[in-house]
Amino acid sequence: MAKWFWRGSALLSLVLLMAFIALATWEPLWAGRGEAPPPEADYSAEIIRDEFGVPHIYGKRDRDVAYGVAIAHSEDDFSTLQDVIAMARGRYGAIAGQDGAAVDYVYHLLDARGTAERHYPQMPADTRALFEAYATGLNDYAEQNPDEIKLSNLFPVNGLDVAAGFALRQPFFFGLNNVIEPLVAGDDLRREYGPDIPGFPRDAISDGLSGDTLPGSQKTAYSPFGSEGAHNGSNAFAVAPEKSGGPTILVSNSHQPWRGGVAWYELVVESEEGWHYAGANFPGSPFPFLGHNEVLGWTNTVNTPDMVDVYQLELDDTGERYRFGKEWRDLQTSDVTLPVRFGPIVLPISREVHRSVHGPVIINEKGAFAFRYGGMDNLGQLDAYYRLNKAKSLAEWEEILARMDIPSTNFIYGDAAGNIAYVYNAAIPDRPKGPNWRGILDGTDPSLVWKGPVDYSALPRYVNPASGWLYNANNTPFTAAGAGSDLPADAYEPEMGVELKQTNRSRRAWQLMSDADQLDRKTLEEIKYDTGYARKGYIAELWSALERLDVADEPELDAARRLLLDWDFTADNIGRADSLALLMIREFMSCRYQNTDCPEVRDELAKAVGHLQTHFGRIDPPMGDLLRLRQGDVDLPLDGGSDTLRASTLWDVEEDGRLAVRHGDSFIQWVEWMPGERVTSRSIQPYGAATTRPQSPHYADQATLFVQHRLKPVHFWREDVIANAATRKTVTHRR
Repeated sequence: MAKWFWRGSALLSLVLLMAFIALATWEPLWAGRGEAPPPEADYSAEIIRDEFGVPHIYGKRDRDVAYGVAIAHSEDDFSTLQDVIAMARGRYGAIAGQDGAAVDYVYHLLDARGTAERHYPQMPADTRALFEAYATGLNDYAEQNPDEIKLSNLFPVNGLDVAAGFALRQPFFFGLNNVIEPLVAGDDLRREYGPDIPGFPRDAISDGLSGDTLPGSQKTAYSPFGSEGAHNGSNAFAVAPEKSGGPTILVSNSHQPWRGGVAWYELVVESEEGWHYAGANFPGSPFPFLGHNEVLGWTNTVNTPDMVDVYQLELDDTGERYRFGKEWRDLQTSDVTLPVRFGPIVLPISREVHRSVHGPVIINEKGAFAFRYGGMDNLGQLDAYYRLNKAKSLAEWEEILARMDIPSTNFIYGDAAGNIAYVYNAAIPDRPKGPNWRGILDGTDPSLVWKGPVDYSALPRYVNPASGWLYNANNTPFTAAGAGSDLPADAYEPEMGVELKQTNRSRRAWQLMSDADQLDRKTLEEIKYDTGYARKGYIAELWSALERLDVADEPELDAARRLLLDWDFTADNIGRADSLALLMIREFMSCRYQNTDCPEVRDELAKAVGHLQTHFGRIDPPMGDLLRLRQGDVDLPLDGGSDTLRASTLWDVEEDGRLAVRHGDSFIQWVEWMPGERVTSRSIQPYGAATTRPQSPHYADQATLFVQHRLKPVHFWREDVIANAATRKTVTHRR
C-alpha cells in the first residue's frame, strides 16, 4: 500500500509540475512571434543628448528620424514601451495581470487590431514609412538588449502593431472608459448635465460633473492608461503680441501621469525633408503630439464632449440575433483568450466579445447594450499628427484639423505671425434632432445610427480674439477669452453635447487673465504657477458644509474645522491650514470629476485629522512636509494641489505618511516668437529624461528646477544643440 501511495504521490507531483510548466510557458507560444516590418533601405540617425539628456534626433529623411526616436526612447524607457506594445498586441495581461487583462478585453471589444488592419494599408506611403522605421528601431533595441525583454515573442513588431496601439488608446481621452466600465458591471450610466436634458437652463455653466441617473461605478480599470485615466487636468495659454507687449506666447502645461503609457517624453526632431519640431510624445509614437516648429506650435487639453451613444438591443430567444428595423441580424460574436498573469504562471481566460451594426456590444444582466462613439473605426490621426508637425501656417494647420481625424482634445495655437487660436476639436457625432441622446437609445431604430461627425465649421473655435489671449483648463469652451470675446453657449446645438463644466483652474485663469493689463512673461508665469482657489462651485459647497458642521463634541475636529474656515484659499506652502485643505479638497474634486457620490464632510475631516496626527503629531504641518516629489533618492517639497493652476493632482500615500505625487504638472513648455527673431522655448519635467533608469544621471535631474518653478532651455537650433551636447552617436539599421 505504501509503495502505491508513493507512486501516486510521485505521479501527482509530475502532473502538477507539467501543469505548472504549461501555464508558465503557453502564452508566448500561443501568441506566436510577431512579424518584422517589410524590407526597407538602410536607416541612419544621429542622436545628440543635451545636458539634461533630452534627445535631439537628426536624419536625412523623416523615416530615419523616426528610427532614431525609437532607439532614443528605448534607451530611456524600454520598460514602458514594452507595456504599450503588449497592449497593442492584446497581451498586456501576461505582464500586468488582471488590470492588464481588462485592457486586453477592451482591445478585442473595440477591434483595435481590425481597425489597424482595415486602414493602415491605406495610409499615405510616407506615413507608413515613418511607422515601419519606428518599429524597426524598437526591434533593433530589443535584439541588442535581450536581457531587458519582459515577454517572449513580443518582438519583432511592425508598423501595424504600433498603429493598433493608437486605435486602442484614442477613444479613452474623451472618457470612453466611463461607459464601458458601468456597462460591464451592470451599473447605470452617468452623464454630465447638459443643455439637452429637459429642465436644464440654456445659459447655465455647470461646476464639475453631476449625475443624472442612479450612481454607477466610474473606475478606470478598462482604460489603457491604468487607474489614473487620461484626463485629470491640463492648462494651456496663448497670448498675442499686442497683449504680451512683445512676443506671441504659447504655454503648454499638460497634467499627465509622471510614469507609464501616457507620461510625456521630451524630444527634438529634425530631418532634411523639412521636419523640425520640439515637443513631447507618449510611448509608442514616432512623432511629438504637442510643441512647436520654426513658425507655429500648439498644445492640447483634454475635452469631454458627449461623444458616446448607448443603444439597448432587442435579442431573440437564442440571444444570437438582434432586431434592427424590420429584420433580425446576426450578432457578431468572437471568442477571445485573455492571458492573465498570477505570479509565475499565466492563465488563459476565455471571453466573448460582440458587435452589432451600432458598434461594440456588452451583455450584462440588464440586457444587451451597444455603443457608438466619435472617431470609431478611424485611424486618420496617424497621418494628421505627422502633417501638423510640418505645417507652416495657420491655414494649413486648420486644414489638417478640419479632416476630423483626431477624435478629441482641445488645440490651443500660436505662431510667428502673431496669430493665436483655440479649436474645441472633437469628432462629435452628427446626430439628428429629437431623441434624448443622453439616455439609452432604441437599438431597433436605424434612424438613430449616425454616419459620421459634424462639420469642422460647427465646432466652437476662436481665432485672434479681441482680448488678445486664450486659455483652457479642461473647462467649457464658452469661457476662453474673457468678457466680450467668449463664445455664446446658445449658438451651438444641444445635440452636440459640448461640455459646460467649469474647473477651479478655469475660474482662476479667466479672472487673473481678465484682470491683467498686460500678459508679459512675468505676469503669465505668476498665473501659470497660481496656487489659489476661487470660493465657487464645489469649493464653495465644501466650505459652506464646513461652516454648518457641528463637531463641538470632538475638540480636535472642531479645531481643524476652525483652521479651515480661516484658510486663505491658497495652497502655497505658507498657510497653517494648507495641509488640511489639500487632503480635504482632493476627494471633493475627484467626486465631481469622476461623477461619483461625494463623501461625508465630517468623515473626510476625521480622516485628514487622523492622518496628520498619526504621521506629524499635529494638524497644521507645513504642506511641503506632506506633499513631496519623490524619485529614487530625490525627496523635495511641492506646492499646489488638486485643481490649482500649479497642479499636484494625484499621489501615493507612503509608509511615512507623505504624499508622493504621481500626476499633475508634467511636461511644461513655454514658447515665444519675437517679431523678426527665431523661435525660442523653455521646458521642464518633474523627474528627467530617463524616468525608469535609476542608474541614469537623468533619472531625476530636472526635479529641483521643477519644484522651484524654473524652466530649462530647449535647444531647438542645431548650433545650440552642438554647443550644449553631452553625448553624440549615430545609430543605423542595415538590411
